[in-house]
Amino acid sequence: MFMKSSSPFQFTTGVLGYPIVFILLIWIVFWAELRFGLQFKYLGIYPRTMEGLLGVIFSPFIHGSLAHLYHNSIPLLILSMALFYFYRPLAWTLILGGIVLSGFLTWCIGSSAYHIGASGLIYVLMSFLLFKGLFSNHFRLIALSLVVVFLYGGMLWYIFPVKEKMSWEGHLSGFIVGLLFAFTFKTAVAQPETFEWEQSNFDPSNDPFLQQFDADGNFIEIPKPEHDSEVHINYTYKDEE
Repeated sequence: MFMKSSSPFQFTTGVLGYPIVFILLIWIVFWAELRFGLQFKYLGIYPRTMEGLLGVIFSPFIHGSLAHLYHNSIPLLILSMALFYFYRPLAWTLILGGIVLSGFLTWCIGSSAYHIGASGLIYVLMSFLLFKGLFSNHFRLIALSLVVVFLYGGMLWYIFPVKEKMSWEGHLSGFIVGLLFAFTFKTAVAQPETFEWEQSNFDPSNDPFLQQFDADGNFIEIPKPEHDSEVHINYTYKDEE
């Protein structure tokens, strides 16, 4: 018998709504650049300059091309939906904190160029979901980690400088921040369901199943209740009309 507790995994409109709104926002920013001939690249992270600090907040909303935006949108949508479903109490803290901390770390270690895109936040989410599930004892969270590895395990290559004109520093920063979050946040995370007999205050004498066995584990025969030897059967007939 399981302990009675409300399930931490509940689907709400926010599981879909918040990620979709965020994706729409970055697409609207890209559309505005094309439609009105704007250029928001200067709002990206430019490491070790005061002006470049603006990018810590604004860089996730800015993308250099349609391909760049498209390749960031799908993993951002999937990973953020998983975050809001499995770690709802921590979701906003992780997203806002992930944007700021990964952006600032990129500002500290990045090369002298504008770093733009939501990939830093994507690596925060990927790293957190991967490691937090592995650190937990909850089978659903462990399964989520395996799904993340299956879908996005190849992203780990890009925390290294394996491709030109790619902000690997932003990827590495996001990966480090997500790992730190996985170690840091221990509350508001779903705990595995436990059986009543696993509790310290469990009294076996009150358990109807264990009452059928003695102290040595032998089955106790419970005498069958005595009944009258005669069996009385009563029939009721309906009169024919």
